[in-house]
This record gives sequence, structure tokens and C-alpha cells, in this order.
Amino acid sequence: MSLDTLKGIVLNDLPWEQFQGMPGLSVVVLADDLDEVAGTGSRTRLVRFDSGARTHDVLQHPYWEEVLCLSGSLGGRDGSEGKDSNFVRRPPGTPHGPFASPEGCILAEFQYFTPRR
Repeated sequence: MSLDTLKGIVLNDLPWEQFQGMPGLSVVVLADDLDEVAGTGSRTRLVRFDSGARTHDVLQHPYWEEVLCLSGSLGGRDGSEGKDSNFVRRPPGTPHGPFASPEGCILAEFQYFTPRR
């Protein structure tokens, strides 16, 4: 499958925005009411790594995160992630990254807080 088209959606036609401070990474937010201060809500987005793009920091956040690699591959630069994982589920507080994508990739990210009872 090409990085240009995914199930009839022309990915290059989506309103991609550069991640601030992360060259080669861009995002399309599909839904977002995530509130880190209140600990509520969720976010769904697509993340694109250009060919050769990499991150430099270890990330950690207070919400759940599920990441599905739709095309290409993404590997951990420091061994913290299995190379070319198709699906990763991270509980709150899980350190992850930095990452690298030699060929580029498209990820679907689902971030959410567990509803309070």
C-alpha cells in the first residue's frame, strides 16, 4: 500500500500541520476534547513521519495511548519499542520514544483518559 493513498483517502489532500519543534512530523486531528488538567476526554489523530524523520525525546503522559501503524514502519531509536510494531497500547505514565522511520509512516493515534466512576 502506498503512503499516498489509504483505502480511497488521498492522504496528501488532508489538512496536515507540522508538529511544532519536530521536523518531518505532521498531524491531522480528527477529534479532540482531551483535557489533561481535568483528566477527561479523548483525541484521535493521524501522524505522518516523512522518510528519515526521527524524534529526540522520551515522551510520557497521564492518559492511555493506542497507536496503529497504517503504513510504513516506525521503530524505537533506543530499543524502547519493538521495531516495526503494528499496534502498541501504552498505559498512563509509560515512557516511550524516541522514534525513527527510515521509509516514513502513517500512524493512527487514540489517546484517552479512563472514565471516572
